[in-house]
Amino acid sequence: MVIDPEVPPDDAQLLRESRQVLAKMRQGWAPAPKRAMSSKHYRMMAVIGPVVFVGGLAAVGLLGRGIGILFVLLGLPMIIALFVLADLPGDEQEEYEREVYEQLRWYEGRYVLTDDLDESSARLLARAQRAIAAVTESRVNAEGLLDDVRNAVMLPAQEWEIARLLAKLSALRAKHRETVSKGVTPEVEAVAEPLARALDSSEEAVLARVEAVERYASNVADAERAYLAHHQIEELRGRVHQYEELVAETGADGFAVPELERLAQDADRLEQALRRSVHSAHEAFRHRDPS
Repeated sequence: MVIDPEVPPDDAQLLRESRQVLAKMRQGWAPAPKRAMSSKHYRMMAVIGPVVFVGGLAAVGLLGRGIGILFVLLGLPMIIALFVLADLPGDEQEEYEREVYEQLRWYEGRYVLTDDLDESSARLLARAQRAIAAVTESRVNAEGLLDDVRNAVMLPAQEWEIARLLAKLSALRAKHRETVSKGVTPEVEAVAEPLARALDSSEEAVLARVEAVERYASNVADAERAYLAHHQIEELRGRVHQYEELVAETGADGFAVPELERLAQDADRLEQALRRSVHSAHEAFRHRDPS
């Protein structure tokens, strides 16, 4: 499920956990009208009420004291059993499903189930999600070398916009195919073909969005490689004296350690490459703010 990032986090989490209720809703299920008193409380009142009433009559002398006491004693086990049964999950599950149902109805149109996408749309969304994950899970993003705050806002908004458009495209494309599958006359075909091209052009526009995210992810991947290489070089530089000491102790002076001397130059080049890569990553998605 892809959810509009403007949905409050707690509600979004509830929606993500609602697939079972959503499946029931799509089969026509709806919760029963809410009762003023839950079934648990109704059962408790049905037993406790008569017991208290009879006990009260006995107390004021309107009923035989022995009969009243006997009635109360017989009713006590039932009351205890009801309090034990009150902890059973039946009513809680019913209330939870009602809450989920209301949230799903309230946020209709602000979430997309990936199962609702046709094959082509599902592939496009998966490409976008892989690219977004590559950015958000990168070390350069975690280390704050990218605009991580902006990424946290922009990338979910892009994912939602892509999913929303693909859901509309899938639904309309399914209806279009259903209509034309029944066979069309030349007159209908003259109308259907331009509409089919409109669907294709819409998919191409969404594809352009996806490719923009992938280009951003590609630039971030370049920065990631430079970042990792830079740190590896720094680790090696930190151990240069150990290598030099070993070479001196073993008498391997002919080695002359030219490779070690190049470490500083390599580190400088990698640091410059890292800066260029990060700058390119910033620029790659600069104009792709959600519209």
